[in-house]
Amino acid sequence: MKRLSKLLEKVDWISCSNDSDPEIVSVVQDSDNVEPGSVFVARSGLISDGHQYIELALKNGANAIVGELSFEHVRHLFNTKVPYVQVARSSEALAWLAAAINDFPSEKLVLIGVTGTDGKTTTCNIIYSILQAAGVSTGLITTVNAVVGDDMYDTGFHVTTPDAVALQDLLAQMVSSEITHCVVEVTSHALVQDRVASCEFDIAVLTNVTHEHLDYHGTFLEYMQAKELLINQVDRSTRNKLVILNYDDKESYSYFSTRISSSFIDYSIKKLAVVNAQNIKYGDTNTCFDINIGDDRFEIITPLIGDYNISNCLAAVCVTYNGLSIDTRYIEEGIATIQQIPGRMEHIRLGQEFEAVVDFAHTPNSLKNLLLTVRKVTKGRVIVVFGSAGLRDIEKRKMMGAISTELSDITIITAEDPRTEPLQDIISEIALGCEEMGGVEGATYYKIPDRADAIKYAVNIAENHDIVLACGKAHEQSMCFGNIEYEWDDRIAMKAAISEKLGIEAKYPPELPTSNMDYYDS
Repeated sequence: MKRLSKLLEKVDWISCSNDSDPEIVSVVQDSDNVEPGSVFVARSGLISDGHQYIELALKNGANAIVGELSFEHVRHLFNTKVPYVQVARSSEALAWLAAAINDFPSEKLVLIGVTGTDGKTTTCNIIYSILQAAGVSTGLITTVNAVVGDDMYDTGFHVTTPDAVALQDLLAQMVSSEITHCVVEVTSHALVQDRVASCEFDIAVLTNVTHEHLDYHGTFLEYMQAKELLINQVDRSTRNKLVILNYDDKESYSYFSTRISSSFIDYSIKKLAVVNAQNIKYGDTNTCFDINIGDDRFEIITPLIGDYNISNCLAAVCVTYNGLSIDTRYIEEGIATIQQIPGRMEHIRLGQEFEAVVDFAHTPNSLKNLLLTVRKVTKGRVIVVFGSAGLRDIEKRKMMGAISTELSDITIITAEDPRTEPLQDIISEIALGCEEMGGVEGATYYKIPDRADAIKYAVNIAENHDIVLACGKAHEQSMCFGNIEYEWDDRIAMKAAISEKLGIEAKYPPELPTSNMDYYDS
């Protein structure tokens, strides 16, 4: 519990409606969660305006209200002496208030932020695994889950980085659990929406910036500028600070390397950076390579497959070796023993004679890298199932269709969170990319709107030494049709299809709206 004036010390506030200084027990952005003593932060969101819920927040017992509108706009709602604080940006104020009520937990942690289009979750997990191997008490927050000591929390329900209140609560739990380090996956949405604005980052990693989220950011430059916000936070940090860039991602490297005022290092699989991979050897179940850092050299053996995962390993080495001075034996151990990351090249093996993999690849770059990787280790055909999300970046649809046609043998286009867009339109746009690359419907690509049916078809046509890839959903536990989230898990669907083919007992996923073909035809 803290006085409102104490919570506002780092908030950019403009005016307060009265001189009262109530005690605050919690910071809340949802009026339904207001309890007696809360400060309610009214935010103007994409769907609704939080200022419309001020009256409800007051009714539920809020001790203070924070918003962007002037008091004159909301005066009619205040029949009490509860103070109204006008701020420049409610989203930023929310982040600082949430941090303040938790005594600014990020200041008590070595905080490592990882951003980029692809590879964020994997890189976070590699860093976490290395620090665990070294005996460093470490927390983890990704779009898949959050780990605080022995406790694990699911964060995989169509979210990015947790909202500011949830994030600060998690960081505070880590501090109270005597955790010293934390690795956070930081998305571009989280940066623009100020969810991490009050975090004191010590190290920032930028994996790459490729074609994604332009529906939200508008242009590729604006997307780059969103990522730059994390680097700016490291630059303003009062502690040791380090930025890590991918030298092989030319466009982002050229942009960011000239905009960093703090120290930065780079990594490369092409022997051109501070941290380099050499003598790369690809196996069916692992990848071996040497890491060269100046005069230091050590060998890495990892179950992670593909050049993109070598890059992820190099980023983690930059953090742990260069940024945190972790001994190489722990780096080797952490990378060698990393646990399976849900939905990242996750193999489903039930005794079938072909490989089945669930992966999160949902951008042109990630799909291309995945297909190039499996081509190196697959003796048979590559069969890929994927779709593209509705109300999201539409330009990538044709690109992904073309990439899949070029690099796989069979493409099966299906649903992936169509939301309120007509599914047939999304599928047709992907199919156009297939055809422009020479694809032929019914021969090299198929349109199967129901995702369970699409995965089942892929499994049924798979033969010995083939690989079936279900891409785009991975760890996510639902799929959105219209405005409704339906329970869904690609791994359950893949297991069901394989079990049925093998004639063993199968657990089937719940039906989606597309199981009724009228939905697709409407």
